[in-house]
Amino acid sequence: MFLVVFSAVRKRTIGVSKACSFALKILTLIFGMQQFVRTRIAPTPSGYLHLGNALSFAITVMLANRYGAKVFLRIDDLDSERVKPEYVVDIFDTLDFLELPWDEGPRNYDDYRTAYSQHHRMGVYQGALSALRNRGIVFACECSRTTLMYHHPQGLYTGTCKDKRLPLDALGYNWRIDTAIAHLPPMMQYFVVRKKDGCPAYQLASLVDDVHYGVDLVVRGADLWASTLAQRYLAAVLGYRSFLAATCYHHALLKTGNNEKLSKSAGATSIQYLRKQGKRKAEIYAMIGKMLGLAYPVSDWKDLPLAAAGDVDVF
Repeated sequence: MFLVVFSAVRKRTIGVSKACSFALKILTLIFGMQQFVRTRIAPTPSGYLHLGNALSFAITVMLANRYGAKVFLRIDDLDSERVKPEYVVDIFDTLDFLELPWDEGPRNYDDYRTAYSQHHRMGVYQGALSALRNRGIVFACECSRTTLMYHHPQGLYTGTCKDKRLPLDALGYNWRIDTAIAHLPPMMQYFVVRKKDGCPAYQLASLVDDVHYGVDLVVRGADLWASTLAQRYLAAVLGYRSFLAATCYHHALLKTGNNEKLSKSAGATSIQYLRKQGKRKAEIYAMIGKMLGLAYPVSDWKDLPLAAAGDVDVF
């Protein structure tokens, strides 16, 4: 446990003064002294859900049950080029099929479309972007993905456009936030907060939504640790104290035989496909249990112990 704390201090992702608070959060979560108000399931409908998504949802529901939190369903649908209606429908179908309950948010596709799509909250996101602009902490960036990879083969942005003073109102520019004084992983230096199409980027939209809906327990995969650090920095800049006080739980990921994480982009077998092949709910959970290396049969999310998620980081 304390290796997580000292590792974070050594990497300068948190200061020494925050280490004790960090350790206390871990102890509080482990020994059950904490109660939470709300957590969330937040899938992106850019493909059909797979076993890794199911595990993350199950862990979220388990933590909610243990700590008295409500589960809010949020669908991250701002990436209009990748989002498709059938992928949104698949979210509801998968949650129902796996009998994963949620308390708040849309109950079906029509409910999502009319009341819960992120596009209904554009005014809230724009308010956050305006606050960043007024602080003078964002700059316009004209670099395309091709340009970025040409100048930075590893995909790490080093502030190429920071001093160009490009107009923020011009079309086709990203907005990046100045992170020169922040201790963030290289991949999160000068991260994008507004995309070229004018829509808020993931880091900003996810943070604003968590604050907007009063989420105080964020459950996500270990691959999103860097995103948590970026969002905490953004929350500090915007004065979002509720997010800074929230607990972020990062669980281990399901891996393929090649030790790669399951992902939609890599063509991970979808739960929709498994259902069409005749797999039942219990068989889906059994597959998850087998991938986790559990020594006993699993047929429901209630059979999955939190320890099955492996080592976790709590922030």
